[in-house]
Amino acid sequence: MHWIATAVALAAVVGLSTVVQPSDATAGTGTATKGPDPADARYPLGCPGGSEGAVDVLKHGSADFDDDGQRETVALVRCDTATGTPPNGIFVLAHPAEPGERPRVAETLLPSGEGMTAEDFTVGERGPKTVSATLRGYSSPDVPRCCPDRERKVKWEWKEGKFVLIPAPVAGSA
Repeated sequence: MHWIATAVALAAVVGLSTVVQPSDATAGTGTATKGPDPADARYPLGCPGGSEGAVDVLKHGSADFDDDGQRETVALVRCDTATGTPPNGIFVLAHPAEPGERPRVAETLLPSGEGMTAEDFTVGERGPKTVSATLRGYSSPDVPRCCPDRERKVKWEWKEGKFVLIPAPVAGSA
């Protein structure tokens, strides 16, 4: 039951999210061939101590989701810690409005507050533009944070100017 509530909350967050579009974009005129560098961004993770250097970028990929000629970067990140299994966040980064500024977080696909980890992270740009991952979570607060006991494959597909969450069927469901 907890996993279903978590999936519903995640779907609500994604459903209310904003459109990925750099504020200075003009369709088809961008020249960026690479997405923003995920190491340069600041992520809303709430890491202990608030240190910018306390974030690990686990994986990243890029695609031009909104067809404006500039690639966005999608980063799987977590707080850098020596203990436990810190929750992950998945963020879409857009190029900064002004040269020399940091990339901006344009979209949050998986907020770290959900307490989930992600594996099998990929960014696809051929055919439907997607971000895919296997999310791992917990059925109750009693489950040790080292050992998630729930798993679900999900993908976010770019459709009609926004990311749409498409969860895979739950294992064992009809």
